[in-house]
Amino acid sequence: MTGGDTALEVAVPAAILAAAAFGLTGALQHRAARRVPGGGPVRWGLVFALLRQPLWLVSLLANALGIVFQWLALSAAPLVFVQPLLVTSLVFAVFSSSALRRERPDGMVLLGATLCVAGLAAFFLVARPKAGHGRLELGEVLPLAAGLAVLIAAAVGVAIRCTGRARVMALATATGVLYGVTAGVTKLAADDLRRGVAALLTHWHFYVVVVCGVTGFLLSQNAFRVGVALAPALAVIVALDPLISIGVGSLWLGERLPGGGGPIAGQVLALAVAIAGIALLSQRAPQVSIPEAAETVASPVSPGSPVEEEACSERERRRW
Repeated sequence: MTGGDTALEVAVPAAILAAAAFGLTGALQHRAARRVPGGGPVRWGLVFALLRQPLWLVSLLANALGIVFQWLALSAAPLVFVQPLLVTSLVFAVFSSSALRRERPDGMVLLGATLCVAGLAAFFLVARPKAGHGRLELGEVLPLAAGLAVLIAAAVGVAIRCTGRARVMALATATGVLYGVTAGVTKLAADDLRRGVAALLTHWHFYVVVVCGVTGFLLSQNAFRVGVALAPALAVIVALDPLISIGVGSLWLGERLPGGGGPIAGQVLALAVAIAGIALLSQRAPQVSIPEAAETVASPVSPGSPVEEEACSERERRRW
């Protein structure tokens, strides 16, 4: 058995377990965040309100478990291999959300999950990503980092100015970009950790992971809070995360995908199948009903009140 096969035997189950943990995390956090009343596009103090909810505290444990498995997978396999596997977190999130609501997923959800998994399996059979050099100087980061920073700032700006679907998608876009960057630098931090805790704490990789990860986490909670449905926001996050990660792995870490017309066409087709599955899941996922969201609001309905915003969100959801 080759070293590469052994690494994949570790990376694949670790990545799938990470996806399961992140999917459960998303379902729990969406349910908890929707119970927090109050307006505004981005609430940086939202976490303090969520800390009072046991459901959200349980989600932190699931998220921590997912991070551990993700680090394990990234320490054993290339970034461009591990991150697309995390797309299956949407599958786990949809089924977790159904279980929380005591509902059985319908046939379209099962079809979406099948397409998602089949597309990813075909992608890896065709692509067979190659490991890169795993080295990165801070100066090499700046050009792409500047472009991603502009994209994040623009998305947050849209979230502040807009409402409804545009706000949810903007927050989810910023989150997906930040998570993709976090995963890329996590790969470097995992390599630092192999050399000891001192090496981890004396390199800039770990601190970028903390800053980007925490910021993405806060934005994701706001996306879940303002989005009536779980899956549209989570679908954008889990689709952007691996795409940004593939770019980071290729441009920053020297990881490679096979070239040539046939392999490229196969990779594109496989990802298109996976994206079709994501689209089905995002449309058919369980929704949060107005009565459940309104239970946490005791004040009378008035323009701009939480109840009034919930009603607007419900009208917006019907247009989705």
